[in-house]
Amino acid sequence: MLQAGIVGLPNVGKSTLFNAVTRTRKAEAANYPFCTIDPNVGVVTVPDERLNVLSKISGSAKIVPTAIEFVDIAGLVKGASEGAGLGNKFLANIREVDAIVQVVRCFENDDIIHELGSVDPLRDIEIINSELILADLASLEKRKSSREKKAKTGDKESQREVALIDKLLPHLDSGLPALTLSLSEEERKLLKEFFLLTSKPTIFACNVAEDELADALENPDSHAEVAKVRAYAAEAHGAEAVVISARIEEEMIDLTPEEAAEFLADMGVKDSGVSALIRAVYHLLGLRTYLTTGEKETRAWTIPAGAKAPQAAGVIHTDFERGFIAAEIVAFETLAELGSTAKAREAGKLRIEGKEYEVKDGDVVEFRFNV
Repeated sequence: MLQAGIVGLPNVGKSTLFNAVTRTRKAEAANYPFCTIDPNVGVVTVPDERLNVLSKISGSAKIVPTAIEFVDIAGLVKGASEGAGLGNKFLANIREVDAIVQVVRCFENDDIIHELGSVDPLRDIEIINSELILADLASLEKRKSSREKKAKTGDKESQREVALIDKLLPHLDSGLPALTLSLSEEERKLLKEFFLLTSKPTIFACNVAEDELADALENPDSHAEVAKVRAYAAEAHGAEAVVISARIEEEMIDLTPEEAAEFLADMGVKDSGVSALIRAVYHLLGLRTYLTTGEKETRAWTIPAGAKAPQAAGVIHTDFERGFIAAEIVAFETLAELGSTAKAREAGKLRIEGKEYEVKDGDVVEFRFNV
């Protein structure tokens, strides 16, 4: 299962967010730095209202959502790349995840200590990014040193690595993450072997105060700090920034879905932003969902973006991929509108697709196979 690592400075709300998305209290959220040392890992179901709609259409006995893993990584501090604040250990934890959720504190609260004494989200982001870049520079210099001798002997693989490193070093040195460097498809494949921290897809989570959530969700640019983060994320990372209130979500951990909905309604919002964050991270990881439905169950299945029909079938069972014949497909929106598979078939909206069909997010599928 792919993992998203939650990172940021100490006391910005990382552990609170982890508890919120995992609906647990596994991570200690204390008012002092480094209350998290070893990373907490939790499986998070991906919110998907389409499942409820399909379940009603099919009269399904149960619903099975898809899931991803979140990892709560201890707060980084300035100098982490040189070992400050157990930095080497925490950077190693980040290196193991597939994507990064960088939590940015966008709220004032005198009772919650900020590592640097004031709230300044762009400064905080720059500190985290600088430490990740410095760690990558050190890693690349070391790799280049070990490859140069082989490259001089004519070793093609080493020559390709050195050439790529020579493109990466000045880019990183200018303060830009590896992910934003323009590379060929071949170079991108090679880059994955470097396991660079700044080559991981990133999303920014703007953690706002409870009483600011409704306005920030309705109009993110009306919140000064959120607006700054959104602009920075888009310009410097080509990344998305979402608004959350980790504190509100944590308060709902022990509530039933009905109680949680009522709690949020009283605050004038439908969601604290965490559901949107989970869905955004799912897509950030390059994952997509297709759906199956029937009397027994309605289920969401995870596939990589671009997966073709036989590969998607193999997620259910290897026999489905091995004996794939065709896929019977209808778009979720169409099925929801028409109300049944029979009506979709009558309307000519049910398609038969073959081996080259690229399964889309939201496709409702029934596979035909023979083994």
